[in-house]
Amino acid sequence: MDKYQGIGVQQQALYNTKFMPVEFSYTKAKLFRSIHSLPLQTSFHNQLTITNKRAAEQNCLTLLQLCDSLPKLTQLHAHIFKLGLRNNPLVLTKFASTSSDLNAIDYASTFLFAADAKTHLYDSFLFNTVIRAYTQPRDSKHNGIYYYKLMLEYGVLANKFTYPFVLKACAGLGDLSLGKTVHGCVLKVGFDDDVHVLNTMVHMYGCCCGGIEFGRKVFDEMPKSDPVSWSAIIGGYARLGMSIEAVGLFRKMQISGVRPDEITMVSVLSACTDLGALELGKWVESYVERENVVNSVELCNALIDMFAKCGDVDKALRLFRNMTERSIVSWTSVIVGMAMHGRGPEAFSLFEEMKGAGVVPDDVAFIGLLNACSHSGLVEEGQQHFYSMTKDFGIVPKIEHYGCMVDLLSRAGLVKEALEFVQKMPIQPNPIIWRTLITACRAHGELNLGESITKELIRNEPMHESNYVLLSNIYAKQFRWERKTKIREVMEKKGMRKIPGSTMIELDNEIYEFVAGDKSHSQYKDIYEMLDEMGRKLKRAGYVPTTSEVLLDIDEQDKEDALNRHSEKLAIAFALLKTPPGTPIRIVKNLRVCGDCHSATKFISKIYNREIVVRDRNRFHHFRDGLCSCKDFW
Repeated sequence: MDKYQGIGVQQQALYNTKFMPVEFSYTKAKLFRSIHSLPLQTSFHNQLTITNKRAAEQNCLTLLQLCDSLPKLTQLHAHIFKLGLRNNPLVLTKFASTSSDLNAIDYASTFLFAADAKTHLYDSFLFNTVIRAYTQPRDSKHNGIYYYKLMLEYGVLANKFTYPFVLKACAGLGDLSLGKTVHGCVLKVGFDDDVHVLNTMVHMYGCCCGGIEFGRKVFDEMPKSDPVSWSAIIGGYARLGMSIEAVGLFRKMQISGVRPDEITMVSVLSACTDLGALELGKWVESYVERENVVNSVELCNALIDMFAKCGDVDKALRLFRNMTERSIVSWTSVIVGMAMHGRGPEAFSLFEEMKGAGVVPDDVAFIGLLNACSHSGLVEEGQQHFYSMTKDFGIVPKIEHYGCMVDLLSRAGLVKEALEFVQKMPIQPNPIIWRTLITACRAHGELNLGESITKELIRNEPMHESNYVLLSNIYAKQFRWERKTKIREVMEKKGMRKIPGSTMIELDNEIYEFVAGDKSHSQYKDIYEMLDEMGRKLKRAGYVPTTSEVLLDIDEQDKEDALNRHSEKLAIAFALLKTPPGTPIRIVKNLRVCGDCHSATKFISKIYNREIVVRDRNRFHHFRDGLCSCKDFW
């Protein structure tokens, strides 16, 4: 039910409303009585004396400052009408600001921009207040752009304070075309040298798909930049997954002598998280301490997330324990971190501790919990937590929660149960859920079912390359090489290409990336010599290549050679060459680690006495002394 229902009826009787200062303190009640005691004429159209009007204006402004609920706001609305202040710009602007604070801006805008309003009394300050209110996320048919257009229609000139709010509204919509139009307006009115306008413009372009190049151009041409400028462009790159560029810009920021703030550091930590750059993340942590950067809750949360997703979940837990103030994000970050590392019992323990601390779990906490169940094979526990979301906490499951359940059942080999679950979902399954199910069909031998689901997915999503790759892999598993070849030909004709597997490794504050068979590195000859040495030692230790992982119609020796040049093995060989004996090796894979590389890495960890931490698309694998933390369940 609309919380504003009935307001229209209230407006009809505004001038007959008896003012009741409900739940106000004595001081507030006294102010209200002073307004009510003003000598009004019999008709509200009659004008007050200048003195009384000024007193009424001041008291209204004071009461709006103290107003803290919608019922009080509607009472004040009545008296604004009653005192003849409905066209007072100062009162209207404060009314709009208070309404925004009370999440009632829709109600206020209906009153402010009514058909019979005197538009000639509007000013830019009022419109700026309303536009700013509508830049905040809210469920409304209007947004800041709507009121910017209305502002121009009413002939009110935008000023330099208007455009940051308008550009922020464009960023919220992610509308690049609209953002460019507003950029043009900024140029025309001559605010293109204002640092606040330009900073917001850089931020706007960083939030719009395809806009980062425009944002970089604006940033590079700024007459003067400040920490906000650098935060905006670094944050834009980090947000779009262009993490190497974000880190590079941060280094340029240091060279330029601009001191970063906590917002910059959060963006840099996000880039470190994406790259798996633990050493750089550690440096950022020490920089924050050394330079006394404000250690806000948001920054602590970013550090927890970085350490957890870069492989050091124990450090993430220590940071969490040392926090004096925690938000729900703090709890969910550490729970999700434990889940990614396959430490299900600890994730459950933290979840219970969170509830005991009086923090109500949100939907993200349940995603972490369900992932913990999935990576640990805890089917019954996962089902219990899934149904407790709605039963105990009133949380309606989202598509992500259903995806977690499909993943949970699929990993456990319960493919038919997973299919039945999908068919009974109350919301339309997305392609990710179908692809999860198809992958399970291939892994657990349900190839005919996987083929039929994939064909249907291709019919519904004909331009997504992953669907064709899945079908091609199923045909390879069935040794139907002609059909596999035909699928590849279709992909070529459509201009599609399979996303290549790649592995990144951080050494000496540099990020190196390898793909299968890569010879682009300047030391590739040394790397391949190390690969050959690794291969000889692996075979002596009893390793047998899993050639079934090679989905190509080639002989066994060629399959072994192909496996030997997977990107994970290249990155590990490079690390063995470049790091001292006994030091840990950390790598990040963009896809799910294959079965052969998983088996080989277990042997390598024992042969070379190294801890090897692998982050793939789904989770972490910690290899020590020939064993993996996932217990071969991933």
